[in-house]
Amino acid sequence: MNFPVKITEDSLVARAARVAEIAARHADAVDIEGRFPQEAVNAMKAERLLGIQIPRHLGGEAASTTDIAELCSMLGQACAASAMVFAMHQIKLSSLVEHGVDGEWHCAFMRRIVAEQLLIASATTEGGIGGNLRNSICAIEIDGDICRLEKDATVISYGSHADAILITSRSHPQAASSDQVLTAFLKDQYTIEKTHVWNTLGMRGTCSDGFLFKGEAPAVQILPKPFAEIAAQSMLASSHLLWSGVWYGIAVDAVSRAQAFVRAAARKSPDATPPGALRLAEVSNLLQMVKSNVVAGLKAYEDAKADGDKLSSMGFAVAMNNVKIASSETILEIVNHTMLICGIMGYKNGTPFSLGRHLRDAHSAQLMISNDRILGNTSSMLLVHKQDTSLLG
Repeated sequence: MNFPVKITEDSLVARAARVAEIAARHADAVDIEGRFPQEAVNAMKAERLLGIQIPRHLGGEAASTTDIAELCSMLGQACAASAMVFAMHQIKLSSLVEHGVDGEWHCAFMRRIVAEQLLIASATTEGGIGGNLRNSICAIEIDGDICRLEKDATVISYGSHADAILITSRSHPQAASSDQVLTAFLKDQYTIEKTHVWNTLGMRGTCSDGFLFKGEAPAVQILPKPFAEIAAQSMLASSHLLWSGVWYGIAVDAVSRAQAFVRAAARKSPDATPPGALRLAEVSNLLQMVKSNVVAGLKAYEDAKADGDKLSSMGFAVAMNNVKIASSETILEIVNHTMLICGIMGYKNGTPFSLGRHLRDAHSAQLMISNDRILGNTSSMLLVHKQDTSLLG
């Protein structure tokens, strides 16, 4: 793992580095056993990283999306599953931070997240619609001051381990499928019955099983803004950027292993250029492309956050979609290159150059959210929106 210089013992980078050390220690076991990275999550809580995005007046540290993406990258170098749990938590938190600060209940909830280091899960997929998060079949029912919801959630990220779940649904039983709301349910306000087991190629430690969700809570826990606004103005951008941070971290560690392999070969034959040296130069170029892509996306998001119209614009949506597509496709090319560099030592498990876990985890990138779905959405927008070609953003 290759982390930036630790500025102070209490800096976000220093705290994340300590978590990453623990995550790396257990990464292979988490992957092999398909188990939740409990040690890493316990360390996140001990380092008080779960509430860093929350505003200072609610007890948090007002960490920016750029700050959080850097931590996702650091954790991704250690254990992709741990990094993805952290990223998914922060993505859900962005919905609260950006759209819940005017609600008394949601502000109190954010204070609890900081004080108790609560882990927040996501339930946006549903039987019958798959990963199309902008449509729901289930509908929340409001009865006086109480709301009730039952949802066939085919995936709930680390659902069995969460302290609360943010869940999408139609806004009422007669609503259109795209007329959605997002509701926060605390652990003692719902039951989940497992319907699908998360037995996957990679990202095994996220334990994103499927569940039948049944919840009942005060209706004030429904976020006041329509989910369409929440998705457009915070959730989709933060998802694409923080996921890209995780994937970049996977790629960084893969390239570091390949570089160590080439250096070891050079030491053995100092008078000859190692066979993998040229590919190492090529993969360094690809890694820089991913970094530049993510950095540009983060800057665009931070610049746009003060302008709700810009956040909801087609141009911004196209830009964020392109960040996700480029990052998710290039990471596979990078890990494939590093596998060729390391050869059989990268292909085998249990060596300092093993890359099987990286390759399997990287394959999830094109599926979260499906690149085909994103490209379809982008193509529809480009029918009516002119592509931004300026270098000035």
